[in-house]
Amino acid sequence: MVTAIGIDPGTKSMDVFGFDDETDEVIMDLAIPRVEVTKNPEIVLDAIREIGREIDVIVGPSGYGLPMVKASEAADTEINAATFITKADVARRLNIVGLRELMFLMKKSNLNVWFPPGVIHLPTVPEYRKINKIDMGTADKVFTAVSGIRDQAEKYGIEYSGTSFIVLEIGFGYTAAMGIENGKIVDGVGGTMGGVGYMGMGAVDGELAYALANTVTDFSKMMLFDGGAAAISQIDPQKTSIDEFVSRARQDSEQPVKLAYSAMLESIIKDTYSMLSSVREPTEILLSGRFTRIEPFVQDVTAVLQDHLQELGIQAGIRTLTRTGGEVKEAAEGAALIANGIAGGKYEKLVETMELRKSSGGVFSHIYMNKEVRERIEETFTR
Repeated sequence: MVTAIGIDPGTKSMDVFGFDDETDEVIMDLAIPRVEVTKNPEIVLDAIREIGREIDVIVGPSGYGLPMVKASEAADTEINAATFITKADVARRLNIVGLRELMFLMKKSNLNVWFPPGVIHLPTVPEYRKINKIDMGTADKVFTAVSGIRDQAEKYGIEYSGTSFIVLEIGFGYTAAMGIENGKIVDGVGGTMGGVGYMGMGAVDGELAYALANTVTDFSKMMLFDGGAAAISQIDPQKTSIDEFVSRARQDSEQPVKLAYSAMLESIIKDTYSMLSSVREPTEILLSGRFTRIEPFVQDVTAVLQDHLQELGIQAGIRTLTRTGGEVKEAAEGAALIANGIAGGKYEKLVETMELRKSSGGVFSHIYMNKEVRERIEETFTR
């Protein structure tokens, strides 16, 4: 019997999911508002301790990821790089600061916590796809892929190595995509590298980046959460629910909300197209993330995806990823599956198939620019 817990650091909530692999009993299904975690990161560990039973392995949040490592053995510089942020943003106490502090608390705790890799750390992603990239998918996106592999394998009664799909995670902050072939992640488009998300603008035009760098005196990571569908809609994402956003977008064609919705849907198509260059014959397109709890949104995404895929002659099914938890999102379940595999539970083969233990490198390892520039980046964000 293995008891495992996984933690997904979403933009809106930090989700904690745990299960017993002998009985499949859910022992933890908790969504904690990120703002509360940022105020007091210790509440996550307190919640885990309160369940009052021994936990074999916990897979914690790790930002952009680290090569698979036990938290107690992670170097401070690795944790800093996985949550890299400026001193000014530390002073602003952005959510990623709470995440970093939680990682250091986990490092010092007596719990068996492991920090997982991001997409860029995986040996299953060719080096040429990693060139000058950092966010090919944060560690929590790897969690979603894990959930997808388990889901497809169990649904169709196939080996993990027989799974093939593209998974789209449409969350509160960003939209991301990953390509899975033969049970391995082979490519990924992180939320700051792809199209328009709900809060984030996605990939930034180099000229816009130049303009920002020369007009904004203190460039904050918060700007990566701007310019998305919420900003285009001229709505406050903290006051207007995503359900209302979708409802308003579908009702009226002459409004900024409709413009934002159209941009968001087309970005999902383009992210899918980018993954089709790496996974040419996916069995399915799997949908995950907070937006996929809204049925009208799922209907719209499915319709546009089907239209484009049919034109390409791709016969891939489209469905939402199966969830076990009631409160948490799919990524938290994926993190718990990894924890189970690390502990030698029934999902050990899943972790082996994905080659997660063979992850290596750092978030800045694939920058092919002037050596001095690379060294300055490392020095700035790892110390």
